[in-house]
Amino acid sequence: MGKDKLRRFAEIETFANVYQLDEGKALKGKWAAEHFKNNNPVVLELACGKGEYSVNLARLFPEKNFIGVDYKGNRIWRGAKTAIEDGIDNVAFLRIQIENLLDYFHEGEVDEIWITFPDPQPQDSREKKRLTFPVFLNRYKQVLKPGGCVNLKTDNDQLYAYTCEKVAELGLVVHKNTDHLYTSDLVDEVLSIKTYYEKKYLLHDKNINYIQFSFE
Repeated sequence: MGKDKLRRFAEIETFANVYQLDEGKALKGKWAAEHFKNNNPVVLELACGKGEYSVNLARLFPEKNFIGVDYKGNRIWRGAKTAIEDGIDNVAFLRIQIENLLDYFHEGEVDEIWITFPDPQPQDSREKKRLTFPVFLNRYKQVLKPGGCVNLKTDNDQLYAYTCEKVAELGLVVHKNTDHLYTSDLVDEVLSIKTYYEKKYLLHDKNINYIQFSFE
């Protein structure tokens, strides 16, 4: 492991807005009350990477609480440090494997989920690792409040098609859907937030796919 990664791992140990592994389990069902000290809605960004969406959503919506979830601490470090430096106290980060989500969030605790440019896991043998595989979708359904939405932004056409297919198979409700976000009429201040990876894709004229759906 490089010196920068080691330094970042050591630094996030000191961050009050980062919970690692078992640390977050004590907050299950109590994220708003105990970490954020309010009763505002809780929004998750899964596979948050550097946390650009979490941080920028927190800037836009101070009346909501945001939690970026990822396993790679050296990436979480960037978003957590930005939030601390800029005094953004309605965003936190949780370093866990996303398949363990139910250990950290109570049924109906979450108002909305964002999945921003996750690893598409393109090989057929890795289908179960895709964050829109039905087992993951079932976990999201459990932690979401009734009517809560899942948002997926991805440059990967195959993951987008796969997600649309699973959403249709499961009879879920599609609210918004496009295979070319920036030529659609859906773009607003939220969907205009761009992650590090999205900026790279757009430099190569890659289309960005987006779908928003709920379980009822």
